[in-house]
Amino acid sequence: MQEILLNIESKEIRYAHLRNNQLYDLVIERKKNRPLTGNIYRGRVTNILHNIQSAFIDINEGDNGFIHISDILENTQKFQEMFDMDFEWEGSTTPNNSKKKKETDISKILKNDQPVLVQVVKEPIGTKGARLTSNVSIAGRYLVLLPNTPHRGVSRKIEDPSARERLKKLIRAFEMPQDMGLICRTASMTASSEMLIQEATDLLQTWMGIVENFNKSSKPTCLYYESDIIKRAVITAIDKKFDRILVDDYATYKTCKTLYEKYSGEHPLNIEFYRDSVPMFERFNVEREIDKALRRKIWLSSGGYLYFDRTEAMHTVDVNSGRSSTHSSSNDVEEALVQINMEAAEEIARQMRLRNVGGLVICDFIDMRLRKNQRRVLDRLKEAMKEDSAKCTILGMSEFGLVEMTRQRNRESLTQTMFTACPYCTGSGLIKSHDSIIIEIERALKKIVCVDQQFALELIAHPELDQHLGRQDKEHLRKLAEKWNAKLKFGIKDTLHLNEFQFYSTTNGKKLEH
Repeated sequence: MQEILLNIESKEIRYAHLRNNQLYDLVIERKKNRPLTGNIYRGRVTNILHNIQSAFIDINEGDNGFIHISDILENTQKFQEMFDMDFEWEGSTTPNNSKKKKETDISKILKNDQPVLVQVVKEPIGTKGARLTSNVSIAGRYLVLLPNTPHRGVSRKIEDPSARERLKKLIRAFEMPQDMGLICRTASMTASSEMLIQEATDLLQTWMGIVENFNKSSKPTCLYYESDIIKRAVITAIDKKFDRILVDDYATYKTCKTLYEKYSGEHPLNIEFYRDSVPMFERFNVEREIDKALRRKIWLSSGGYLYFDRTEAMHTVDVNSGRSSTHSSSNDVEEALVQINMEAAEEIARQMRLRNVGGLVICDFIDMRLRKNQRRVLDRLKEAMKEDSAKCTILGMSEFGLVEMTRQRNRESLTQTMFTACPYCTGSGLIKSHDSIIIEIERALKKIVCVDQQFALELIAHPELDQHLGRQDKEHLRKLAEKWNAKLKFGIKDTLHLNEFQFYSTTNGKKLEH
């Protein structure tokens, strides 16, 4: 059984995809950080970077967006990444054209303060602004309109030869401007000719409206919003033949019912309003799964466990055997380790979806002696990642049991959405030990007395640090102060950070720098 749970709050919408009562995928959208990918804007060029052939563009969404010359010239790879599919293109640019375009300088295309029509292809993440393109595409349920690109094609995910041929003939016959392109998405395979013609007409009208609003507006503004998470949930449930959508907000429930009416003949989908007093995400154990996805350590049912860590360059996943029990025979041990790795491969794929991990990922599996066993684990990982909506590339397993892979970064990770940097440790997750701070206190005392010539002092520290100082360290510090003809008293202040200490002059009460 497959179902979607929609939890609606005043500041947040949560989308949970359950497969056989287990959380399979998760999307959290905050209303103040609504997704921008797919939105089309009238932007204004604010700065051109000649050395990297790029420009910053104001789209009135906080930080300026970023565009590279490859996103201004025709770049078919961008369309493949945006729509999570491989395209079979009907027609291509000539070699001479491609060569000419590669030699183009960005300053010949863009000028400061120039108005431009751009689309967001990658969400702003952290301090990075949105990634933009001028190769605009407008996606419908069955078709993708390419207003600036003349390609017409069919997704390679449609494997049926007769269906492919029918769609190719249909889109070639569409009466459209020669410089516009059209692509049939996977869902178009089951659509009738009338439905496809109607959607192509609707997409063209949408584009005409965007152009009209671009010419009317005089400052950076959004001209077109991509469909919201509610509409995407209904369309996904129909396309993938899910059993049910469960919604805990009545107004959203009515919206889902209205959206479904248009497609009700395609798939019998149950849309239900959740009425129980127990919160829906608690009832279906989604809250517990979210809590687990925010932890560093994940236990496996076999007794093994995973560690998820993040560095500036990559994410790492370490697989450990943990509490798993193995037999004395070496063959049994090898097979037991393979089974732990196989289970780990499936859980890694699930956790990457739930955590929305993006970029480079290194998985360190438990060492296996036999090459055939390494291939088994790698095949299981590839199989588990196959249905991921984000584009993934998995390389082979090294002799050390390491698998290198990349996963498309399309929005902030779960951790970035839920957490903020710790103001105490500035993101390191560590603080100095008490002994380290005591050594720093001794150095600071010497500087204040011998260099700054302060001879009447009080040391203020956090109660826990003061307790760690104890009788022995306090006596040692007093004797040091007496050695330099100074007097030292001790005090506590529970509002101080554990690593913080302060020196005050007991003669005038002023805080002393150290």
